[in-house]
Amino acid sequence: MRYAQGGGLNAERRQAREQIRLEAAGRFARGEKNSHIAKELRVTERSVERWRRIWHEAGEQGLASRGSPGRPKLTDSQFARLEEELAKGPAVHGWADQRWTLSRVQTVIGRHFHLTCSVAAVWRLLHRHGWSWQAPSRRALERNEDAVQLWKKEVWPLVETSRRRSTPGSSSKTKRDSR
Repeated sequence: MRYAQGGGLNAERRQAREQIRLEAAGRFARGEKNSHIAKELRVTERSVERWRRIWHEAGEQGLASRGSPGRPKLTDSQFARLEEELAKGPAVHGWADQRWTLSRVQTVIGRHFHLTCSVAAVWRLLHRHGWSWQAPSRRALERNEDAVQLWKKEVWPLVETSRRRSTPGSSSKTKRDSR
């Protein structure tokens, strides 16, 4: 469930919502009507209808919280195994060069754990465990420092100013002279 504020429910709020659903389950067992339950629990009748249907199909266990929707798909022990696989290098897994990309890590996760996850989920998983993107440890030998400084001094200011420059008539908020 998504909320306008950009987040979901924290663990405490999920627990509170689960208690409301379980309270509704007790009322279902007593035969109370949906409208009465909705009014007493201060929820919509549609939610109560959905909960009743789940309660009929799966009992109270069906109404239990399933946890955070963003929980990691790999357990700590599985992630430890993933780290071992990554330490072996990409060549062992069939790639010619020695670069680990997110899509390659995604493929390794699929092959070894039979899980599918998005590239963004792979990034979040790696980031959560302290991994970061790789940057070269030194500059390229071919780099011409004088040319870089010249470009920064002469070319970049021209590019930077023309990008954000506002001229009369270039914006819908521009005032016009009414002479």
